Amino acid sequence: MSSFRIFDIAGSALAAQSVRLNTVASNLANADAVTGDAKTVYKAHVPVFEATPELGGEETPGVRVQNVLQVQAEPEKRYEPGHPQADAEGFVYAPKISVVEQMVDMISASRSYQTNVEMMNTAKDLAMRTLSLGR
Repeated sequence: MSSFRIFDIAGSALAAQSVRLNTVASNLANADAVTGDAKTVYKAHVPVFEATPELGGEETPGVRVQNVLQVQAEPEKRYEPGHPQADAEGFVYAPKISVVEQMVDMISASRSYQTNVEMMNTAKDLAMRTLSLGR
């Protein structure tokens, strides 16, 4: 195994965590969005990761985003008759998104991203030190 494959592995993790951070940002941005129709309410997104094993040297092991799924939770029904988007019965519908859970997920994704950046920097430093051994 080439020592440079570590950059591909860490790069795949960076790409996956970037997707995770983007979905969390989208969920947080739409957490307070309301609508007058339960069918058109925003649904939270969750990335599904998949390990990419080494297959006879053809594919570099790592991680990738297999799919981004929509959470099929029932929306919150709130009685707000004065709201401009309320339906005929006075209800508005909001997505069922826990801001606390999303923030925890964001911190976790951010830390994973940071760890992979540090791993790439360490691998680069080791490669540079190896090159300087002959001097």
